[in-house]
Amino acid sequence: MKKSKTASPFVARVLIFLLVFIGIGALISGPMLFLAPDGHLMKLSVDMLKGTPFTNFLIPGLVLFLFVGVFPILVSYGLLRQPSWRWAEAINVCKKYHWSWTAAWAAGVIMLIWIIVETSLLGYVSFLQPVITAWGIAIITLTLLPNVRRYYNSSR
Repeated sequence: MKKSKTASPFVARVLIFLLVFIGIGALISGPMLFLAPDGHLMKLSVDMLKGTPFTNFLIPGLVLFLFVGVFPILVSYGLLRQPSWRWAEAINVCKKYHWSWTAAWAAGVIMLIWIIVETSLLGYVSFLQPVITAWGIAIITLTLLPNVRRYYNSSR
């Protein structure tokens, strides 16, 4: 359901920015991993994958691209335009809210899962790990704020 021309709350715009920014980063770094699975484009070594289920960066790159890149970009579009997509509403587990609100929350959870799995498998390897953790927590927190929930409430 498309909202009237009511301006979105500032916090919703911050949420959209956070999703777009992380999405762009993953749209760039994901292909750098799956197009060069040996890691050389990102100056990584496959040696760091020892003890993990992966022999190269192909699968991690694809997962990063799709779930931390494409998905947040799609979600940010949904938050901004609030299109009435039947397929998205069909899988929306929280019918009280527009599908994009539920998906935004899920994007934050996906980021946390990504970084927890990465840190569990590789250990602490980059200053980006705590940054991405905080970023995911921020996305989840912003989706749960009352004015954001009110704005994306489907019955509004």
